[in-house]
Amino acid sequence: MSDIQQLQQQLRKQEKLASLGMLSAGIAHEIQNPLNFVINFSKMSRHLIDDLAAIVEDNADRLSAADREDADDIMDDLRQNMEQIVENGERAVSIIQGILLVSRGKEDEYVPTDVCRLVKQYVWLSYHAMRANHQDFNVSLHEHYQDGLPPMKVIPQDLSRAVLNVMNNACYAVWRQAQQLTSDERNGQDSPTPYCPEISVSVTTQDGCLVISIADNGEGMTDKVQERLYDNFFTTKPIGEGTGLGMAITRDIVEKKHGGKLKFTSAVGKGTTFTFTLPIT
Repeated sequence: MSDIQQLQQQLRKQEKLASLGMLSAGIAHEIQNPLNFVINFSKMSRHLIDDLAAIVEDNADRLSAADREDADDIMDDLRQNMEQIVENGERAVSIIQGILLVSRGKEDEYVPTDVCRLVKQYVWLSYHAMRANHQDFNVSLHEHYQDGLPPMKVIPQDLSRAVLNVMNNACYAVWRQAQQLTSDERNGQDSPTPYCPEISVSVTTQDGCLVISIADNGEGMTDKVQERLYDNFFTTKPIGEGTGLGMAITRDIVEKKHGGKLKFTSAVGKGTTFTFTLPIT
């Protein structure tokens, strides 16, 4: 009966997640339209600033040196502001497109993809999601993306899900480790060195394969957890925070759908490293 009740609870959560997925797709679509207006008008404003600079230049003899310097400084600041608006607006659009791809992408369709960009997007999405749920969460992110990698054929909505699952677990592991050490300090147990949560992400090529690595210095996994890591509905998170399906889905995405290998190493109190090795196509 306990197993049945747990299964029912997980199914209810999956139904809720499916509804949230549809809702997020609708929200993403609605947000993208005003974002496009923001980006386009920012680009137009940059051209207007250039026109204004030309007018100032033509009337330089009518302005004092101080006024001319102030005008130049203001126009430089406006150009920088416009560039920041465009840059961050385009970043937001790319995130929205990723969300729409996850919710609407065709099943098992391989698409030429900038894997470095995809991994970076979902690494930071996971980070900000963890920050939203736990205000005391913080971590140093170390990223390495190999330069010059060409687009590779992957199933983007699935690979992004795999990256997100592992990154979510890494964020949770370092947060738990920080919470545990803080609790120990409150109980009078001093740590020999201050704990600095860290997650390292890399995307490289090696021996004709694409290698994605996500490593943390969190709480690590016991032997028992490692043995059951890919079991359906097995989770170490509190009820309501984990479905126990993420790692089984991740292995299926990496090994069955992409013909790769998913490996991990872990030590209690030292951290965990997950490595995706995918054949390059």
